[in-house]
Amino acid sequence: MYFNKAVTFIACLAAVFMSAQVQAHDKGPEVTIDAVPVADGIFMLTGSGGNLGLSVGEDGAFLIDDQFAPLTEQIQAKIATLSDKPVKFLINTHWHFDHTGGNENFARRDAIIVAHHNVRTRLEAGGVIEAFKKEVPPAPRVALPVITFEESLSFHFNGETINVEHPKAAHTDGDAIVFFDKANVVHMGDTYFNGFYPFIDASSGGNVLGVIQAVDNVLKKIDAKTKIIPGHGKLSNKAELQAYHDMLSTVYADVKKLKAKGLSVEAVVAAKPTAKFDAKWGAGFLAPDVWVALVYGAI
Repeated sequence: MYFNKAVTFIACLAAVFMSAQVQAHDKGPEVTIDAVPVADGIFMLTGSGGNLGLSVGEDGAFLIDDQFAPLTEQIQAKIATLSDKPVKFLINTHWHFDHTGGNENFARRDAIIVAHHNVRTRLEAGGVIEAFKKEVPPAPRVALPVITFEESLSFHFNGETINVEHPKAAHTDGDAIVFFDKANVVHMGDTYFNGFYPFIDASSGGNVLGVIQAVDNVLKKIDAKTKIIPGHGKLSNKAELQAYHDMLSTVYADVKKLKAKGLSVEAVVAAKPTAKFDAKWGAGFLAPDVWVALVYGAI
């Protein structure tokens, strides 16, 4: 059965995906943390795992996500080159381990962790990311968000108004999108994978339509000058986000139509509904056939 082959392939990809975690655990010092200037006092930090967002200024450092635990020292060292003040607030854009692995370390340095309520619930309970058969153990109490929200909250920090919004079920059921109003910058977490097919975690409450709606909502709020920090991929802009939205919308509609006809996941994958997008989007984290199988399961 093709479905079984797809599951096997996903498991193989999981091994590749989780190798980043192994690398970070075993070779943390070998990972380079780079700071990409985004706007005055705002940076995108890259390393191993999801892209970080950073605001620095007179109030301190405001960090978005924290990658893997063994990278905390490198992340902190990079922040120290940009600010002589500690991380005061740490936002988790969702619960996945490549975005929250450093929570405990930063909390022990007195950072206040903030996230959607479902992030705390999932971190506290632990769980399984089914697509990768990855079991995540419960996080220690110190690593849990101490401030949670349901729909939105705002920070007034470093001369900025920072609005954090929950787009409902999208990449997961606990996503947060962070807007820096004055700087015209947005960090989208894993609702946006720039340049390749995205992972949508149905086992954590995510669904394809929710991602499309989340992206559509951001597009309505930004302009051509907005700088966008994706969860993965290079620093982006509205035109690139629009292309991502259009690709997602087309693939969703095509896969949904085939599924509604009663076609199995094997038959839908064999129909190659992403063929016209594969050259641009198919060379990243998820191969086209595997991504189609994930989309099928997340509709």
